[in-house]
Amino acid sequence: MLDGEKTRTQTVLVKAFAIIPLVALVAAVPVAWGWGLGWIDVGIALFFYTLTCLGITVGFHRHFTHGAFKANRGLRIALAVTGSMAMQGPVIGWVADHRRHHAYADKEGDPHSPWLYGTTPGALAKGFIHAHMGWLFDREQTNARRFAPDLLADADIRRVDRLFPALSVVTLLAPAVIGGLATVSWWGAATAFFWASLVRVSLLHHVTWSVNSICHMLGERPFDARDKSTNFWPLAVASMGESWHNSHHADPTCARHGVQRGQVDISARVIWALEKLGWATQVRWPTAERLARKLKSSPAGA
Repeated sequence: MLDGEKTRTQTVLVKAFAIIPLVALVAAVPVAWGWGLGWIDVGIALFFYTLTCLGITVGFHRHFTHGAFKANRGLRIALAVTGSMAMQGPVIGWVADHRRHHAYADKEGDPHSPWLYGTTPGALAKGFIHAHMGWLFDREQTNARRFAPDLLADADIRRVDRLFPALSVVTLLAPAVIGGLATVSWWGAATAFFWASLVRVSLLHHVTWSVNSICHMLGERPFDARDKSTNFWPLAVASMGESWHNSHHADPTCARHGVQRGQVDISARVIWALEKLGWATQVRWPTAERLARKLKSSPAGA
């Protein structure tokens, strides 16, 4: 338990918000299988989910936001493009928001802390909704000149930032085109558009938003951090390592978030491969000394 911050009712509410929509999606799969969903749709969806998720985790987050590694020009542009295709906003705005989150984590000024309204069940529900997606509808916009001046000074990144609407069209239409060509049918294009475009984008959104909401409310806190970030293992694979969030907040510039034994971090393995290829350099890998300094003497969970 996080120092008495959550009651049993609060924990049940957060888990319900997290699990029920996913269960509903899973339940829809057997209903649609064979007439509105097939292996081609699954394959296309998995490919675009993996591509765009890594664009966010490796690109927008670990590279652009935190500088966990240096990238050559081609990789840098590719990461900006694939991250944009996740439809989570243009790269400069995304990075500015996330840097502001770290600057004010779980305090006033954090754009998406779930702890802004209190700890009663009603306040928790309001905070969860705000952290998960409600903050996206706030009128306040993060000052990019303050939080992302390096990206504003990069002509390549400014160009990709401006192309966000076009890249959004590409990420929605490309699966439909591939599905239509693979099946030689309009129906194949339609089902690929539904599952590999709409459902895929929505699922990735909710996985990313869950790091903002769930990973500041439920999970373990083995490392010292200035906020309420947690490690939440059920999201590790879907988020490609981003849900080891307490580890990340304890050492934000580290290229690997799953730093303890058995913690799956697909994004870190991709960065490792990019380093071996020579495309990524100056990678900030964790060291035993730094981990020992940040590890709590008696880990607590929630």
